[in-house]
Amino acid sequence: MKIKKIAVTGGPCGGKSTALSYIKETAEALGYRVLTVGETATELISGGVAPWTCKTNAAYQSFQIALQMQKEEIFLAAARGMDTDKLLIVCDRGLLDNRAYMTEEEFFTCLAARGDTLDDYISRYDAVFHLVTAAKGAEEFYSTANNTARTETPEEARLVDDRLLFAWSGHPKRFVLDNEGGFSDKIERLCDTLTSVLSEAEE
Repeated sequence: MKIKKIAVTGGPCGGKSTALSYIKETAEALGYRVLTVGETATELISGGVAPWTCKTNAAYQSFQIALQMQKEEIFLAAARGMDTDKLLIVCDRGLLDNRAYMTEEEFFTCLAARGDTLDDYISRYDAVFHLVTAAKGAEEFYSTANNTARTETPEEARLVDDRLLFAWSGHPKRFVLDNEGGFSDKIERLCDTLTSVLSEAEE
């Protein structure tokens, strides 16, 4: 049984939610069963647990890392018991997303407190797909209306996107999908890249 796990990340309003449905469709066409781990930040913030309600931002991020890790482990355990030859776990954001919302000191202090390393987080994902925010190159489509947890201005969105690029920069299979050519082209490139990654995994 082949189990692969990918993370889908990117700046605010990068098309991540739409991309997830195309990822599922593409992987299923290749014979994969697809499981999706929902975005932990939206779950927590919508429930009232947020950087501005917790004692500190670092405390909030540590809660988010703990829940994200637990969810991924549960999905992996469930996957191992499923009757299928090929399975893909898709994470709507991964553990290193938290790094973009903390100082480097806070991030590595959190890792040390948990007994984790940067390599631990990198190696959890077979590939990472970064969808660049619409605030970079497609500003007319940038909006906060479709996600109650999104509050960033276009300028803030660009900064977050840059920080996410840095956060995942050490991953050997990170694919950055920009806004050149429009959103349809962005999704097409995503699907083609995913197909290549999954095909490589079967060789």
